[in-house]
Amino acid sequence: MATKAAPKKTKTATRSGAKATNRIVKGSSQVARVRRHFRVRKKVVGSSERPRLVVSRSTRHLFAQIVDDSKQITLASASTMETDLRQDSGDKTKKARKVGQLLADRAKAKGISAVVFDRGGNRFHGRVAALAEGARENGLDF
Repeated sequence: MATKAAPKKTKTATRSGAKATNRIVKGSSQVARVRRHFRVRKKVVGSSERPRLVVSRSTRHLFAQIVDDSKQITLASASTMETDLRQDSGDKTKKARKVGQLLADRAKAKGISAVVFDRGGNRFHGRVAALAEGARENGLDF
């Protein structure tokens, strides 16, 4: 009679006893990022007057969107997945700066001039900082 093997345990990030919605199986760097994101989100909340600029990062692409948390809607977004940015030559940091500039232009077109920056648990360095600089250059205040 064969016995069943115990299921593999996965690491989950928790905040005040509640489990995170995504289960993380990889190493501790992702667990640390989720933990940092929870810590940032406790303090950073977007409103109608000052929506939240959210940055999501993968190894290849960068995604940014401006969200009104009170209405739970996305007001503007930009990413390196867009066709004009995909065809650009240059490294990922230069593309991140262009994403920030594009997002700031789209935000100004919708009448948004000030936002709260949510780095998404990522360190404010490299591509995330380049996106912020690009958005500031085009007149977005945070």
